[in-house]
Amino acid sequence: MDVSLITLEALHRDVSEQATQLLDGYRATGHPVSCGRGCTRCCQDELTVFELEAELIRHHHAELLADGRPGPAGACAFLDADGACRIYAQRPYVCRTQGLPLRWLEPDGEGGGLEYRDICPLNEGEQGTPLVELPPEAFWTIGQWEAKLRMLQELRDGGEGRRVPLRSLFG
Repeated sequence: MDVSLITLEALHRDVSEQATQLLDGYRATGHPVSCGRGCTRCCQDELTVFELEAELIRHHHAELLADGRPGPAGACAFLDADGACRIYAQRPYVCRTQGLPLRWLEPDGEGGGLEYRDICPLNEGEQGTPLVELPPEAFWTIGQWEAKLRMLQELRDGGEGRRVPLRSLFG
């Protein structure tokens, strides 16, 4: 396995650790978390990943990709009949952050920025602290991790940012 795939696996581990800590903290605010085996609301068809993440999946799941069948159209090609991910240990970055309370900042054109927040409606709940009252550290802030992933892809393809549909990985 080449160094870029090893680096990607380390990034995925770090993302998963941070995501787990974030979800544990989110639960502590009184919110239920529906994410888990069998919850496939976010596992939609047409997802694309950077070519580097596709290569990692190919490396670890060559037999599944050669001999297996993709899941039905409309859902992620890697879901099995019970709604479990067949590539869970090598799932892409986007799958590792689904369901988290998300936060992102957009420039407002005046040197400042606007903050946006969102979460899967299944994880918002009625009894927990409202999203607007949670501190910024309770959210997955979009930007830092995506930049690291983009940099790894740029090292591989010279900045083209090639993406691969997950369904297309099947032979």
